[in-house]
Amino acid sequence: MEQKNSFLKTVLNIAVPVTLQSLLQSSFSVIDQVMTGQLGSVRIAGIGLGGKFSSIYSVLISAVAAAAGILIAQYMGKEDRREVSRSFWMNLSLAVLLAVLFTGMCGVFPEKIMGMYTEDEATRQAAAQYLRIVAVSYLPMAVGTLFSTLLRCMEAARLPLYASVFAAGVNTGLNYVLIFGKFGVPALGIVGAAWATAVSQIIGCVLIVAMFLQYCRTRNQKLEAVFWMDQAGRRQYAKILLPILVCEFFWSLGENVYAMIYGHIGTRECAAMTLTGPVQVLMIGALTGLSQAAGVLTGKTLGRKEYDRAYEESKKLMVYGGIGAVILSVGLFFAAGYYVRIYQVEEMVRVTAVEILYVFAVVSPVKVLNMILGGGILRSGGRTDYVMWIDLIGTWVFGVPLGLLAAFVWKLPIAQVYFMLSLEEGVRLGISLIVFRKRNWMKSL
Repeated sequence: MEQKNSFLKTVLNIAVPVTLQSLLQSSFSVIDQVMTGQLGSVRIAGIGLGGKFSSIYSVLISAVAAAAGILIAQYMGKEDRREVSRSFWMNLSLAVLLAVLFTGMCGVFPEKIMGMYTEDEATRQAAAQYLRIVAVSYLPMAVGTLFSTLLRCMEAARLPLYASVFAAGVNTGLNYVLIFGKFGVPALGIVGAAWATAVSQIIGCVLIVAMFLQYCRTRNQKLEAVFWMDQAGRRQYAKILLPILVCEFFWSLGENVYAMIYGHIGTRECAAMTLTGPVQVLMIGALTGLSQAAGVLTGKTLGRKEYDRAYEESKKLMVYGGIGAVILSVGLFFAAGYYVRIYQVEEMVRVTAVEILYVFAVVSPVKVLNMILGGGILRSGGRTDYVMWIDLIGTWVFGVPLGLLAAFVWKLPIAQVYFMLSLEEGVRLGISLIVFRKRNWMKSL
């Protein structure tokens, strides 16, 4: 009983702050979406498409953070502080390099990039304008994400929570001031929304780094300046990181193909999908803490070579996530119609958004289980190649072909297109459960 209570307490110490962080950020995102939602369908679609390209960068940074989390968690389980430091600095260096590359692309070629998403000239111009400015946030996002990962592995997840809450509040306040032109500031519309995002990311990064330094100072801890790995270390690192990068890049590319499909169906349909974004992020964010907890706790347990314990605790985490997702889905069925009423858009856009939310409510429990199992548990043993193949099969063998067929051959409405391409989630879950039960993923680095 004592061991069970200790496990639950540790889960809550990691999962609750991460979940609150996600929920609060998503709540502010809903407020931001409401404010930008007053700008009309073209600008809503522009922000949505600009955000979709930024999501490619975001998932790559998340992939680097995931690799860092796997290594740091296992080395903390082994109490090897030098390797913890080495893992952190190597991954931070890679994240900074990615930030510089993506910032350069978005600063120089924003219109060409957005031209891949939509043929509508007005939407393309709005999206390019938004993307060019939002790219300023890429470097602080990279630094903040890596320091947040380290703090969560140190079971100090509350610190990134505090920083994110403050930054999200700044983002909301700046959106209000800059979009609508308050307190003597000129109304900047979509440009104001982009600058609000960039400034809030910079502030969040500064706060996270400052809190990390203070945390280490009060506990007399420090990171060693260890940047290089030997040949064996580099091979192990590449074996973990490269499948995650491939997996996340092609998953994000698939998501962007989906966005292109929505954009080519029509601007109003694309706007309706954009309106559902905050709710989707909110529901997934409500249980993302379990995925983070699964990765950290399972990684530390595997580092100590307690394989049976890791397997049993993983099953508990999946049960927790499945129950929570079903409860949230039921709530969404009742709330969807009220949510879309807060936007100043055409009635057709509202009706379409409700239909999409109903579909999301059906598939979200499967999405959550994939997030916990694939994004947390299976990766924790370092066998990231398993997750890579599962995601590639789901997205590119099933999701993308079904989406293209549904939209351009069968010419189905967007809600039905969304349902067809979401069938990939079921495929991924089925394969993941088979891999999980075989236990080949359990490995101590």
